[in-house]
Order: sequence, then structure tokens, then C-alpha cells
Amino acid sequence: MTDKKPGFFKRLFGGDAPTPTPAETTVPPVEETAVPDIAAVTPDAVVPEPAPEVTPASEPTPVEAPEHVPVPGPPETTPDYVEEVEEKAALAAQRAVIEPPAAPVEAEPRGWFARLASGLKRSSDQLTGSITSVFTKRKLDNATLEELEDILIQADLGIDTATTITETLRRDRFDRDVSGEDVRAVLAAEVEKVLGPVALPLEIDASQKPFVILMIGVNGSGKTTTIGKLAQKLADEGKSVMLAAGDTFRAAAIEQLQIWGDRTGASVVSRPAGSDASGLAFDAVTQARAEGRDVLIIDTAGRLQNRDELMNELEKVIRVIKKVDPSAPHATLLTLDATTGQNALKQVEIFGQRAGVTGLVMTKLDGTARGGILVAIAKKFGLPVHFIGVGESVGDLEAFTAADFAQAIAGRD
Repeated sequence: MTDKKPGFFKRLFGGDAPTPTPAETTVPPVEETAVPDIAAVTPDAVVPEPAPEVTPASEPTPVEAPEHVPVPGPPETTPDYVEEVEEKAALAAQRAVIEPPAAPVEAEPRGWFARLASGLKRSSDQLTGSITSVFTKRKLDNATLEELEDILIQADLGIDTATTITETLRRDRFDRDVSGEDVRAVLAAEVEKVLGPVALPLEIDASQKPFVILMIGVNGSGKTTTIGKLAQKLADEGKSVMLAAGDTFRAAAIEQLQIWGDRTGASVVSRPAGSDASGLAFDAVTQARAEGRDVLIIDTAGRLQNRDELMNELEKVIRVIKKVDPSAPHATLLTLDATTGQNALKQVEIFGQRAGVTGLVMTKLDGTARGGILVAIAKKFGLPVHFIGVGESVGDLEAFTAADFAQAIAGRD
């Protein structure tokens, strides 16, 4: 006869339940679990603690994650914090350009042509690469000439220059084998013809004291940096220079010019940001005249040529300068950013009409493949090109030489 299975109460409290055989050692089904009769438990009864629940092997007991300890991190990037960091980084970068190490070490000193060729590399590589791909010892025909004309126009050399080059090749080499080198030689010769008449140095008239130079241009064209480089060159020639921080809209421009003044030994006339630019120009000319300065270079705020109210302000600055010296400004230099390409043509036209531009400075030729725009400008306007810039250091602003530029942009040594 089979023993009667002990009840839940006895199994719970360790009664006289028989020891089950191994086959009977099973976990009772959930549905058979009965709730003990709590009323039957006397107050004196000692209730042992229930056995700890056993987690099946297939489901490991979860381990509670340790309490998170915060790790100190960067300061909260609020908009104000980000703006402050960006301003500090911009000023540090600006100082790095203006205040290079006292004794920079160059692995190998390079002449001006080497720096020019390096600066124009992007322009020359794009232009000569396209020419080489078209002219691989093939006979010159109409289709090839049309293709070449498109390449020259896309390089911003201008339609007139492109037409002149293709017509020269048509006249001298039509239906003959032509190589890329042949085309580059013609290109260099024609570019030099266009640029030769405008490659003129900036002449400082010693009879004018001070010789007033007004620097104008659109935003970001490099006016203030060019002023610093020009001041260094004039100081090296033994001239006494004064600078006027006429870009009163930008506090950074005032500080930048003051740094250049400290570096070049030039005195700087400045006013707090937001001051009247024409009043500052009047004071600067008056002071430079009283001190007998050789040269006064006046900075101006960048302005787009299509903003009529800003161009009116520039005209006012010029009128006020003339109240002190009717012959001033003696030179009005327009800085042109080479990266703007065809837009530079419109800048020359409008600034010329409103401010009487007397000469050009082309900057940032090292940062663009559109250096050919200088050829188109020279062909259309014939204004003197005094300087070109191919880098940030003082030595990267040099007097413009047509032959060097032509050879460099054509990719010829």
C-alpha cells in the first residue's frame, strides 16, 4: 500500500514526511500549491524562515549594477560657453598669423618665384591638367580649339583672353601636331602680354607728407592683413608709417591693426568699436601731418559693393579726408579675394565708380583654383596691379610681376 502523501502544512514545517525516493524529487506543479490555513497556527508556534528561492540554471541570478558614480566631464556646452570658446579660438588663430615665432625655421629657403608657383599650384594644376588631357600629340582642328576655349573660360581667364589664345594657335599651328607643352607656352606668352601693362609698383610720392593710402574691399578680402604686411615693407625701406584703424565696426580688426603696429613700429590711431569712421580718418590725417609721417594707411570696414548705404559711408570717409588734404587719398587700393572668381569683376567696377580705385591687391591666390581671374580683370579694366599675396607671412605679399605670374599659372618653370 502506498504511503499517503504528506500535506502542505507538514512539508512546510518539517513534519514526519517520509523521505522521498530520487524519482519522487520533483518540484510540485504550481497549480497544486495550497495556501496554508493561517488560523490553525498557534501564537507559540515558531515559523522558520522560508528557504531561499532557487533560480533555474538556465537563468542566472541577475547581479545588481553598482551605484553609478559620476565622472567629472567637460563644462556644460551651453550656447554662451560655445560662443566664448569659438571667440577665443578665433583670436588665438589670428594671433598665430600676426605673431609668428620670432625665429621661424625653414627647412629650405625659397625664392619668390618658388612661393608664387606653390601658391598658384591649384590654379595651374587644374588648367594644365585639362590642357594635357586634350592635347596628346594630336592634330589641331576646330573641335580641339573649341574644347580649349571652354577650358580657358572655365579657368576664369576671360572670354577675350581665351579667344586670343585659341586664335593664335589657329593661326600658327592649325592642322599640325600640338602637344600640351606647346599650348602652355602660348598660354604663358599671351597672359604675360595682358598683364605686362598693369604690373606697376606702388610709388610713394615723397613730396606728399603723409602719403595717404586708403585700403578698401569687401568683407574678408584681407584688407587688415595686407595693411600690416605693407607697413612692414615700408618700414623696411626706412619710411615712418602711421596706421588708422578705420574698421570701427569690428573690435577684432582694431586689435589686429594694433598688433601689426607694435610689430612694425608704426603708431596706430584708433577709437572704440562703433565710433564714426570718417571722424577717425579726419583725426588720423591731421595727426600724421602734424607728426611729419611719410605714409598713413587707413583701414576701412568691409562692405559689399551692392550695399548702397555702405558705399555712401565710404564716400563720406573720402570727402572728410579731402577736407584735411584735398589731394588725398593719394592711393586707393582695392583688395580682391581671388577665391571669389567672377564676382571680383563686379567689385572692381562698383568700387572704381564709387571710391576711385587707383590700384589692386590680389590676395589668397594660394587658396583657389581661380587665379586666372586676375587676367580677366586686367584685360577689362587695365588698373595697376601693385601686389599679390600667396600666403600669410609678410614675405608672401610681393610686388606683382607679369612674367612670373604667367609662367607660374601656365605650370612652366
